[in-house]
Formats: sequence, C-alpha cells, structure tokens
Amino acid sequence: MATRIDKEACREAYNLVRDDGSDICWASFKYDGSTIVPAGHGSDYGEFKSQCTDDVRLFGFVRITTGDAMSKRAKFTLITWIGENVSGLQRAKISTDKTLVKDIVQNFAKEFMISDPRELEEDYLRGELKKAGGANYDAQAE
Repeated sequence: MATRIDKEACREAYNLVRDDGSDICWASFKYDGSTIVPAGHGSDYGEFKSQCTDDVRLFGFVRITTGDAMSKRAKFTLITWIGENVSGLQRAKISTDKTLVKDIVQNFAKEFMISDPRELEEDYLRGELKKAGGANYDAQAE
C-alpha cells in the first residue's frame, strides 16, 4: 500500500516549530500504518531524542539557535531517524516517503539521516549547522 501523509496535521506541527513567538523547538512525524502523522512536538529537545529508539523510523523538524558573537539566529534541520532494528524494506521505503514530508517541511538549512544516537546530540547538530551557515565571526575564539 502506498504511503500517505496527513498534510494538514503535519503542516500545523511544522508551523509551530517555525513560529518565532512559540517555544516549540521540534516536531516529529511517524508512521501510523501507511500514513505519516505528527508524533509530537515540544520545547525540550530531549523529548524528541527519546522517541528515536532502535525499532522506530521517524522524521523530525528541529529548530536550533546558532550564531556567533555578532548575531544569533534560528536554523532548522530535517532529521530522518532510522533505528538499528528497522527492517531492510522499511529502510528502503523511507527515502521515497521522505518526499511526502518534504512537501510540508520545505525550509531547513541542513538535512540529516541518522541511525546512531550520538549523532542526535544537540551540540553535534549545532556544529554541523554552523559549518553550513557560512561566515563565522567567532573564529578567533576557536
């Protein structure tokens, strides 16, 4: 059966993360049968990480504050999590299903495909976003 996405519900969760007036910093999207639906959202990144277990595949849209001494700004990332115990068929299918998510989640600085929990560390993601962001006026501090 072809995968579908609950566009309205997923778009609502996406917009909560994008809203500068909201403290929501992540939204996740999971499979409910053959439909991708919102799995949750929140202001504590640790809650998102706790959803990323060995037997799950999900998508996450995360806001991370980056910047340097001159400016702070929000950067967004799309994370595709594939747990170590996810079957080969489900692993293969997630790359085509990601196009459905990208129809909703359109604005992000960097995309990650992760199956190692260490790569979910916020400092790692922030560092990768900083590299992708261009000029670094804090270079003298490094």
